[in-house]
Amino acid sequence: MGFFSSLDAEKYDRTYSDRDLTRRIIGYFKPQRKRLVLISLLTLMVAGAGALLPVIVSRGIDLLEELPQVISLLLVAGAVLLVGVSIWFFNFGLRLLTSIAISEVVAQLSSDAYAASVEHDLSFYDEFSSGKIVSRITSDTRDFGELVTLITNVFSMFIESLILAVVLVNIQWQLSLYAFAMIPVVLVMGVAYRTVARKVTRQGMRAMANVNSTIKETVSGIAVAKNFRQESGIYAEFTDANETSYRVNVRRGLTLSVVFPTLNAIAVIATGVMVVAGGHSVVEGAVTLGAWYLFIISLDRFLFPIMNLTSFWTSIQNGLSASERVFALIDTPTVVVQTANEQVPPLKGEITFKDMSFHYKKGEQILDHFDLHIRPGENLAIVGHTGAGKSSIAKLIARFYEYQSGQLLIDGHDIRTFNLEDYRRQLGVVSQVPFLFSGTVAENIRYARRDATDGEIQDLAKRIGGGEWLDTLPQGLNSQVGERGGRLSMGQRQLVALMRVLVQCPAIFILDEATASIDPFTEWQIQQALDLILQQSTSILIAHRLSTVKSADRIIVMDSGGILEEGNHAGLLAAGGHYATLYNTYFRHQSLDYVEQAREIAAGSS
Repeated sequence: MGFFSSLDAEKYDRTYSDRDLTRRIIGYFKPQRKRLVLISLLTLMVAGAGALLPVIVSRGIDLLEELPQVISLLLVAGAVLLVGVSIWFFNFGLRLLTSIAISEVVAQLSSDAYAASVEHDLSFYDEFSSGKIVSRITSDTRDFGELVTLITNVFSMFIESLILAVVLVNIQWQLSLYAFAMIPVVLVMGVAYRTVARKVTRQGMRAMANVNSTIKETVSGIAVAKNFRQESGIYAEFTDANETSYRVNVRRGLTLSVVFPTLNAIAVIATGVMVVAGGHSVVEGAVTLGAWYLFIISLDRFLFPIMNLTSFWTSIQNGLSASERVFALIDTPTVVVQTANEQVPPLKGEITFKDMSFHYKKGEQILDHFDLHIRPGENLAIVGHTGAGKSSIAKLIARFYEYQSGQLLIDGHDIRTFNLEDYRRQLGVVSQVPFLFSGTVAENIRYARRDATDGEIQDLAKRIGGGEWLDTLPQGLNSQVGERGGRLSMGQRQLVALMRVLVQCPAIFILDEATASIDPFTEWQIQQALDLILQQSTSILIAHRLSTVKSADRIIVMDSGGILEEGNHAGLLAAGGHYATLYNTYFRHQSLDYVEQAREIAAGSS
């Protein structure tokens, strides 16, 4: 069991009863009522026609004694051909309608799973692997579709079994009892097998999710791996996950493959008994030769669906486990909970933290009884060492995380009462590492405001360094940025991210400034874009550049989740406190005075 121990369920996983799963699955098929009625009718026709074939052949055998052989054979052949063609047409319609219905259901299930994943707050993604979430939305919904296809096939076989059961009883009810006696044996095996099958199937899916997660993480970080010459390391990591998946699925295959040989043995025994008992009945004249043939053929077709239900338990449990994993993702409640759904009027941008306490994990307090008031239109810079709580303030304002106690008021209203979609339309955020989607520069700038025209974007771009930054792009606004903006420099990515906010015209602007060094000309352009945003919004700036800090109306210095100092740049520097220490450590080398002094020292030493 060693390799199973690493395949623990996610915290949000849950176990559903078969009744609950069935109820949920039926709920997804309710919009398909009309198609399901047609599918049911076609299933009955396919099953009826399939059950009719052995009856026709049996009757043909008896006719050999009554009519000339050629006529009997032609009649039987014609009837078999007619039934065969009918089955083909019925099956074609059945498969077509089933395929359409299942595709729509799977598409809806995928949409619901994706919508649920999008609705989750960032704490969910901090804890759970995005690769495993992707596996549930893609692989597991596909497996669910295969389950429904299989159930449709088994249902058709069962209808055929019911028809043939009537035929068997009409031939000779005493022989039928032998056949019916096999049903409890098969069903008991199926029920006993279900628990083991579900367990190993879940383990197999978790193993595959681990493989998907490993692939996603290693491919996303391939540049870092190559930089540190760790290609062999990430290959070993993938090999380990893949090997675990292989061993889990071999064990799963061995467990699931036990059932089919056992059922085949039962079928052979049942057929042997029927051959002996039926042959004896023919000798005694209790049944005709054709009826005996019909009984043997019908027995096989009668038991086949029942045995298939158990032998297909592998796929059935695979599908049920898949639906269980998808429903677990859909049903996981979000941590960020709104107490109301009020429409948000145009905001002034006043922000108030009242006695706020917040942590990401219990026992690791980030903010403790924190108070802060930000005036409408104020530009507030937040500085401090790593872990001081700067980014947490920004994330709480953006409502990415849930706080544990206190209040966060926006224009005097509790942020928990807002319609979040309305609220975030008036919120602009630029993260420390700007994320761009694959597409053109214009498409990324237009991301927050789809109706922005090329003319508007061009006008705004020209207000930043005269638009020279666009001239450096091969096709201007129509330049492809690549995956995550990989075709652009870090400075260009920051400019595109700031342009995205400029087009949006937010009431509240949050900037978690990038720490990466960029050339002076690009920094000047970024500052121009930043100034345009600061003029029109309340701004929270998690600052790493001296130019950003100096442009702020107020600076607060944070440490261990509390405010140590606040004021403007000159006043805090003159006070010689914590800010002055930070300035000398992080910001001073960016100042012009420092650069001039360094030049003078270098010139004097030479």
